[in-house]
Amino acid sequence: MRIFVTGASGWIGSAVVVELLGAGHHVVGLARSGESANALRSAGVEVTLGGLDDLEVLRSAASESDGVIHLAFKHDVAFSGNFQGAADADRLAVETMAEALVDSDRPFVLASGLLGLTPVAGHATTERDGHLGDPSVASIPEGPRTRWETSEYVLSLASRGVRSSIVRLPPTNHGVGDNGFLTTIVDIARASGVSGYIGDGANRWPAVHRLDSAKLFRLAAEDAPAGSTLHAVHDECVPIREVAEVIARHLNVPATSIASEDAAAHFTWLSRFIGLDSPASGTFTQELMNWVPAQPGLIADLDEGHYFNGPPVTPFNAEV
Repeated sequence: MRIFVTGASGWIGSAVVVELLGAGHHVVGLARSGESANALRSAGVEVTLGGLDDLEVLRSAASESDGVIHLAFKHDVAFSGNFQGAADADRLAVETMAEALVDSDRPFVLASGLLGLTPVAGHATTERDGHLGDPSVASIPEGPRTRWETSEYVLSLASRGVRSSIVRLPPTNHGVGDNGFLTTIVDIARASGVSGYIGDGANRWPAVHRLDSAKLFRLAAEDAPAGSTLHAVHDECVPIREVAEVIARHLNVPATSIASEDAAAHFTWLSRFIGLDSPASGTFTQELMNWVPAQPGLIADLDEGHYFNGPPVTPFNAEV
């Protein structure tokens, strides 16, 4: 298959590219910079220069592909305080690429998220939860709600001849070279001298290794039924206190409860996320897609020690 990948040089995208190439697919990667383009070419990827605002570029690349995997997002815009603007740009890009696939039965795979989806009656969120008609989605704030609406739009494309699917990702796709939430948590513990958690730290996050989620994206492009919601989940519910205790042991600092009223000062922007309870199941996905996570779980990966030695350079993480 000729697969167009946005975000191809990012943390997850670079692993997806390797996974696709290893399975014999021809990969076309979207690159915003010359540096990213050169890295992708060196890996054997055909490069399309452009960004999410270059709608004609996106339309043409999607039209000429046998399928699309959309991983890119304007994280720089979102984290500068304009999450809504980033979400709006993403929606327009998705609509543009999707229209090029209508009535073709070609796959469109969208990266979505799990953090913040409310577990139902204390149970881990499943692939059936968090859709239209689920009362728990009413509390999603405006910017994240736009992204949720985009994922629902992608699922609706199944009725228009697109083999659409969404892959919901945990807040941490961990592994060597990670520079996301988990690295930030480690950096805060190192700088403050305490490895913190909010309250009793019993709130839970799902997790997956980056290489395992990359395999699921490949399987989705190859075989996911139209309208599928997939969960890239290996660990369903890791208590944040357990994460903090592993970090504390490696940094030789105390694991300490942070009061809710002090969370913003201690965790800064991460305080909006680290206290969320968001367990999620991937059982249905594993059975449907014959996807078996083979990499270490979150706690085992932390215990390997690479999070505490500084982030190594990975082949392509110039942009997300």
